[in-house]
Amino acid sequence: MPDANSRYGPLDPAPDAGWTDAQPRMGFFTDTSVCIGCKACEVACKEWNDVPGSGLDLLGMSYDNTGALTANSWRHVAFVEQPRPAAPAADAPGSSAAGPQFLGMPGARPPGRGTGAETRSDFRWLMMSDVCKHCTHAACLDVCPTGSLFRTEFGTVVVQEDICNGCGYCIPACPFGVIDQRKGDGRAWKCTLCYDRLGAGATPACAQACPTESIQYGPLDELRERAAHRVATLHERGVPQARLYGHDPTDGVGGDGAFFLLLDDPEVYGLPPDPVVTTRDLPRMWKRAGLAALAMAAAAVAAFVGGSS
Repeated sequence: MPDANSRYGPLDPAPDAGWTDAQPRMGFFTDTSVCIGCKACEVACKEWNDVPGSGLDLLGMSYDNTGALTANSWRHVAFVEQPRPAAPAADAPGSSAAGPQFLGMPGARPPGRGTGAETRSDFRWLMMSDVCKHCTHAACLDVCPTGSLFRTEFGTVVVQEDICNGCGYCIPACPFGVIDQRKGDGRAWKCTLCYDRLGAGATPACAQACPTESIQYGPLDELRERAAHRVATLHERGVPQARLYGHDPTDGVGGDGAFFLLLDDPEVYGLPPDPVVTTRDLPRMWKRAGLAALAMAAAAVAAFVGGSS
């Protein structure tokens, strides 16, 4: 087993974690522009990983009945409702606009379109299947005292529940708020990127079940190229808001093993705009604490010597 607390390389953390037979780094590319909010990924994840049922509450927040990533929801499909001022119908007298594009909306057009009501407001749904990011620099690995969290030969991050002692250190360490403790259990749980399936050469359950290929699985370098091409295509089609999130290896977490194509700012989807590995400053903090302790000890010795003389 590799050292879970080793420092990782910019794009392929498995070798730096101690794997001499590391495989190509695998990951997820989630294209939110084609997500239809069917939640097949949530169901497939629960079925394959035997995750307890949850997310059946009516939250009063759109059709999102899961709410967030939790110990019992390793995939979370968000429904972000955005009101938009109604645009003139394409066939209206003097109109030259057909209205805004509603990417991600199920059906041909959103409710209310074509009713003729002058005061109506259209809206769009931004849908995104969120998941653990499997960061290159994963703070959860740095703080785990038992080695329950470890880096796999595929570059992913996995929790070994039989070793987890429920300390909860990993929960505040995650800059994305992914990891959670299960009630009545106390241990930490999150997406494993279907580590058991990867070892058998199979596709993770969520990507296998996605009907629109919004969730794509494969070697991370190939996914990055595919994602860049997709963003360029959307820009050519008049969607300048399309952008990638978590793909940059120079960001605060060294890039993510699970990254996204978004149609709005990250904050709209509940994602931090500039995530930073939370243990980044630990070495410097420990060094300063050690120097302060030495200074206090020296002062105490000086005071004792001076008082006795």
